Amino acid sequence: MNRLAEQLAANDMSELGLHSNNGSSAIAGPSFQLAAGNNPAAFAHQFIDVKSEKNSLIKIAHGTTTLAFKFKGGVMVATDSRATSGNVIASQTVKKVIEINPYLLGTMAGGAADCSFWERVLGMECRLYELRNKKRISVAAASKMLANLVYRYKGMGLSMGTMVAGWDEKGPGLYYVDSEGQRIANDLFSVGSGSTFAYGILDSHYRYDMDIEEAKDVARRAIYHATHRDAYSGGIVRMYWVKETGWEAFPLEDVGELYYKYHPEIQLTNSAESPLAVASSA
Repeated sequence: MNRLAEQLAANDMSELGLHSNNGSSAIAGPSFQLAAGNNPAAFAHQFIDVKSEKNSLIKIAHGTTTLAFKFKGGVMVATDSRATSGNVIASQTVKKVIEINPYLLGTMAGGAADCSFWERVLGMECRLYELRNKKRISVAAASKMLANLVYRYKGMGLSMGTMVAGWDEKGPGLYYVDSEGQRIANDLFSVGSGSTFAYGILDSHYRYDMDIEEAKDVARRAIYHATHRDAYSGGIVRMYWVKETGWEAFPLEDVGELYYKYHPEIQLTNSAESPLAVASSA
């Protein structure tokens, strides 16, 4: 079964041009010692809880809000910055966007260590691809490379839901890749515990023909509303614009300050009136 999976991965990589000069796989990647036994995945499943479904010795505590969408000017990427460990806020200043190269970005959702490690491995492999092939890697190939890297550890306790966004010779690209090896292409994604709240804003306001200022407002608004309703999201809004000349980072914005910008717009459905709305109209 493992041999068949390796052959299928090799075929996919060959189609994307991910091979070395001698025809072997270009992706070696780091390898880790697996649990002793005939079925390491079953061993990991017994002692590691990734999806908060059971009591285990190792519980992966995670929560975040990340989003990315295509529009006529390229790809907009936005994240919050809060890192949590269960009910404890571990940090309010986590950088959840990983700059893989000047034209390629990755986002972090799930276990911070898993996302950070494997996306930095991806950055190394993308640079090696450039050196071997004398050209920049495509977004599709980079996302497939990440999916292949983590697929060998499927079911073994990794917690990772990432988006790979970039610009190549075919234009803007956006893919979702998770720790199960799943890889999906689409125009819009939101990942993390606050994604349901972010999708509520994106579904209402997203249009492909937005200009850059409209795209920034939609991304900012979606992250703010997610942080307002999701206790595991918060901190600051970090936004990137991926365009033909590469990505551009925007100034950070505190969600506490955005509260006074966006909350007065909320129309309550009961008889009580919003104090902020009353104050702003006075």
